[in-house]
Parts: sequence; structure tokens; C-alpha cells
Amino acid sequence: MNDRPVWTNEPDLASRRVGGSVVWANDELFAERENLIKPAKPEFQPWSFGHKGQIYDGWETRRRREPGADQAIVRLGLPGVISGVIVDTAFFTGNYPPFASVEAVAVEGYPSPAELSELDWTTLVPKSPLTGDAENLFEVSSPRRWTHARLTIHPDGGVARFRVHGAPVADPRLLDLGALDLAALENGARVTAASNMFYSAPSNLISPGFASVMGEGWETARRRDDGNDWVEIALAGSGVPRLVELDTSHFKGNAPGWASLSGSADGGEWFEVLPRTRLQPDTRHRFPLEQAREITDVRLDIYPDGGMARLRLYGGLTEQGRKEFVDRYQAAR
Repeated sequence: MNDRPVWTNEPDLASRRVGGSVVWANDELFAERENLIKPAKPEFQPWSFGHKGQIYDGWETRRRREPGADQAIVRLGLPGVISGVIVDTAFFTGNYPPFASVEAVAVEGYPSPAELSELDWTTLVPKSPLTGDAENLFEVSSPRRWTHARLTIHPDGGVARFRVHGAPVADPRLLDLGALDLAALENGARVTAASNMFYSAPSNLISPGFASVMGEGWETARRRDDGNDWVEIALAGSGVPRLVELDTSHFKGNAPGWASLSGSADGGEWFEVLPRTRLQPDTRHRFPLEQAREITDVRLDIYPDGGMARLRLYGGLTEQGRKEFVDRYQAAR
């Protein structure tokens, strides 16, 4: 049974996969700061020594000989409302930090590390004890939209990964609300249900960019019955889709044979958006939608099972959808 908090199922806003970056750290002598936001789980190879000692898949600072603490600043790839953070000390045993704290800031534009250091940061996680070689989970209660997070370790040591889970909140000033991907995670869409997530998370379907390997898509277990797999997505706002893209890139012997799309508006009955359509392996399929209707949710059915790299649903927000989109941003500022 999975007893992890619900917020851990939300996307990692800091991940390199969605455009996150560790823009600064005061020290990284033993292991590079960029490792903090790698999407893959930490790894460890015993007796793999470099010229600075054991090579760690994480961020590790030198041993402090004076008072103070070490810090790293992460620019979130997806600015949004933070629900919780994970300070993962995997494989750090005699060299993990005994305490950590997390702060955040919201800023427009592209400030330098020096400019960020002059801002007033808000504490999300006060100085809290850590356990070595473990995921340390901290729930966050803040309704604001943040663009950067700062991890402070007290006084020094190593952290394998820093995860910042939450809900993306897009800036409407940076988008054309009449022509956007209604199903994009970065625009505020989210997965609400799925039949199966055996191999990988269904939220990968709506993540930014192209999948570079099979593991960056959504793949289900092999079915041994007469059913089929599916995923449901709440769109970024009420809109009218005009083009759908079903991308099976990297899925060759395990792509679905067919797929269909259904839509609904405000919890109403599901209706056909794209009829059951044959798919090819390792292919970006694009289908224009000639007679699309307004929808708030979409359901992708794949037959009978398999993997999909990306789902894109291009269209425009309705008047009500635009209002909700803008209101969501304004409420989190």
C-alpha cells in the first residue's frame, strides 16, 4: 500500500525535465548542485572515487570549519503553488545535513543570483531535522505562486535530490489564450484519474517538451482481459479544441493499437471528440477536429494498453475559460 501523502503525486515544479535550474549554490566542492533536480532517482556506485573523493549523485558541500550554513537556489521550471517538498538524502549516511529549511520567492523576469539574494524570502519549511539516506517529506501550506525556492542545509553536507511538488500556475500575459495547448501541464492542466500507472506516471503525457526516452511517457501494464486503459485530464480552462496530437515516440513494440478522445463540460456526459483511430508505433499523429465543442475535461482511451509519449490538445479558451485562467493567476499572486 502506498502511504505517501497525496501531494507527492503532484508534479515536481523544480525538475530539470520541466525546465528547472539550480542557478546558484555557495559551495559544491564534493558534488555538483545540478544533481539536485535530476528527474531520475539517485544512484550509488561504491568505491567510485574521483580526485575529490567518493563520487555522489547529489549536491555535497565541504565540511564547515566556521559558523554558517550552505544554500542552493532553484528556479522552478513551472512556477506555481507549492504543496510540499522532499529533501532526499539517499546514500548520504555519515555526511548528510542534520537540519534543512526551505524558502521561496516570487519574482518577474529573469533575475541574477545576486539580485535574488537581495529579495525578501518567505519561509515555507522552518529549520527541521533530517534523516540520512531517506526521503524527508515536508508539507507546505501556502496559496501563493512561487518562482524560486531556496534550500538551506545546516551546517553542511550532502543532499541527493530536492523535489518541489505543487500545481503549476501560468502567467496569462505570456500566452495567447486564443491558441494554446489546453492539456498542457505548464498551462494548468492536470491528470484527475487513470486506469493504470504501472510503468510511469500519466502526468508525463502532458509534460513540457518531447519525451527523450520511453520512460518519459505514460505506459501501462499488459492487459489480460477485454478492457482498455484510459486517462482523464482537467484542462487549463474551458475551451474549444481544434487539433489533437497523439505522440507514440519511442514506443515501438508496446504502442497502443488504437486511441480515442472524449470530452465533457463541467461534469456533464462524455461525448466523442476523436473516434477510435488506428495508431502507428514511434510516431507523432496529428488530427484536426472539424466540429469540436466546448469542453473542460478530456479522456484519452488507448486500446487495449501500451504507452503514449505525449498528448497535446491545441485550441482556444472560451470567454469563461479566459476569466477562470486569469483569476487563478491573480488569486495566487
